[in-house]
Amino acid sequence: MLDTKTPQQGSRHGRWALRQPVFLIGFMGAGKTSVAQQLAVTRGLMSVDADEYLELQEDRVIADIFAEEGEEAFREKETEVLRDLAARVPRLIGCGGGAPLRAENRAIMHDAGFVVYLEVTADEAAARIPNTASRPLFKDLDTARRTIVDRMPRYEEAADAKVSTVGRTVPQIADEVADILEREGVLCRA
Repeated sequence: MLDTKTPQQGSRHGRWALRQPVFLIGFMGAGKTSVAQQLAVTRGLMSVDADEYLELQEDRVIADIFAEEGEEAFREKETEVLRDLAARVPRLIGCGGGAPLRAENRAIMHDAGFVVYLEVTADEAAARIPNTASRPLFKDLDTARRTIVDRMPRYEEAADAKVSTVGRTVPQIADEVADILEREGVLCRA
């Protein structure tokens, strides 16, 4: 006899829901977008990449915003995107690497949801990013190393949890993030 029951679309573990937005932060190449997408597929959740969302709103890529208006103008737009996404139905939000640098952004994320810091080294990030030239703030490996060290205190200040991504696959990282979210009562069975 054939089993006529089918699992929920996009979920191998049944249906899940988020009680609040989950912000994934960390340096570029940490896997924020990939982990959010993996969790969206395996847990049937919504996810969005904040940078892609901003690019759609602006109808131009981030590198062009940096070149045409400068970093400060980009950061203002980034804050508006975070505010907008924080007010929507809870979802996984992959944030830009510099989002936690502004106190206002850290407050938005902290007040609205749960923040997971995906920790990565500059060397691992460089190996994961196919075209570092498309990243305005990834000039070279030494600059990336200094940038990570400079940003780390802000990442840690913003984070409710920290997960190392070094030497790990996206599914491994996503499973650890899911375990943390479930333990904290952020991710629950619907």
